Amino acid sequence: MRDHRGALGLRSWPGLADSGHAFIDPQTAPSRQHPPATPHYPQRYTMSESADEGSISKRHALTFVTITVLIDVIGFGIVMPVIPAFLMEITGTDLASASRWGGRLLVVYAVLQFLFAPVLGNLSDRFGRRPLLLVSLFMFGVNYLISAFAASLAVLFIGRMLTGIAASTYSVANALVADVSPPEERAQNFGLLGMAFGIGFILGPTIGGFLGEWDTRAPFFVAAALAFVNAAYGFFALKETLPEARRRPFDLRRANPVGALLQIRRYPVLTWVLVALLVYNVSHHVYPSNWNFYTIEKFGWSEIDIGLSMGLVGVLMAIVQGWLIRIVIPRLGEHRTAFVGMSAAVLAYIGIAFAPNSLTVYLWCVVSSLAGLVMPALQGIMSNTVDQSEQGELQGILASLAAVGAIFGPLLMTETFALFTGSNAPVYFPGAAFIVAGALAFVSVTIFAGNVRRLATS
Repeated sequence: MRDHRGALGLRSWPGLADSGHAFIDPQTAPSRQHPPATPHYPQRYTMSESADEGSISKRHALTFVTITVLIDVIGFGIVMPVIPAFLMEITGTDLASASRWGGRLLVVYAVLQFLFAPVLGNLSDRFGRRPLLLVSLFMFGVNYLISAFAASLAVLFIGRMLTGIAASTYSVANALVADVSPPEERAQNFGLLGMAFGIGFILGPTIGGFLGEWDTRAPFFVAAALAFVNAAYGFFALKETLPEARRRPFDLRRANPVGALLQIRRYPVLTWVLVALLVYNVSHHVYPSNWNFYTIEKFGWSEIDIGLSMGLVGVLMAIVQGWLIRIVIPRLGEHRTAFVGMSAAVLAYIGIAFAPNSLTVYLWCVVSSLAGLVMPALQGIMSNTVDQSEQGELQGILASLAAVGAIFGPLLMTETFALFTGSNAPVYFPGAAFIVAGALAFVSVTIFAGNVRRLATS
């Protein structure tokens, strides 16, 4: 299918290649079963002298951060269905070339987030959570507006760079939850973030699909409005959760994005599992970077089709991570559960690559949802392998690996798609990126299976 403009009825409009995230998906979102490790505070902190006022402030903080995650993910999902149409229009190129630009925009964001996320996290330890969250939300709104009015790729890249620098929402949100939660309540409160992510990932793409059919600029204006409203709500309702007594001076040496990766060598038992996880993360980026381009190229999907398919993925992932995993892990154990999830990912990638019609793609989405078992299981394995005092360091390593995957994954997948669908393609094969993802996932399974016995006896 070569004439995409006629099939989709594309309209002229400016916008952006993705949302404020490189991509946040159910596999890397906060897990309900294994929430991120948090600092241990020996005394419970209340945000006012009055117990009642402290309780109210705590509820405001939790409500705000939950709504922040919900709106953030909805904003991301809203724009996803219209990304290919916009890039084709603003670049004046075909779908294959547009996918290349989409991948480069994702990489620019991921690189800057990798470099600046540790800096922003350390700044929040110095100046508090509130200012960092508000600045981040405001910058997301600015980015969406830049996208909505952009008329050139240069403007889009500027927006990507600004948002990558400001994208501290999730790390600071996690720190805020730890600030206001006693140890016995942290798991439940982190579960609120997971729930908000799931709901946002269902609503966002579905709403965006319908908005995109009406006007391809509309999703970006709606996403900007949501971000600004949330920033205004936080400005008036959110109180600081990190007291002055618990703040520490900013030290640039501790805000080192490479440092966490270098710490991998401290865990020789986990080294190969972490390598397997990195390879798996790279493979998984075939979905955020390639799904919309692939389904338009091969099946002629509209914005509504893309939005509904992503909404279905959100529902399936919520079922797997919210219900199925509670059954599977107790019966199979974490090691077998991770193996099952990785194997399902391999099968789904290959199945989607060769899917002959849309119905078959939806069936493979059901298989792909089992990959939602992987991250909770692997996090459980690794958390149980290291000492309690090293949990925070482990989470830093995992975050750094996710960032590296977000840098290389989109570039690899979009370049592969462009190579095999462009006018000079050696072989026309829209599913080529999914074959690459399947090969990488198979390598990941092989590495994991080869080291799981040593891990189990450690």
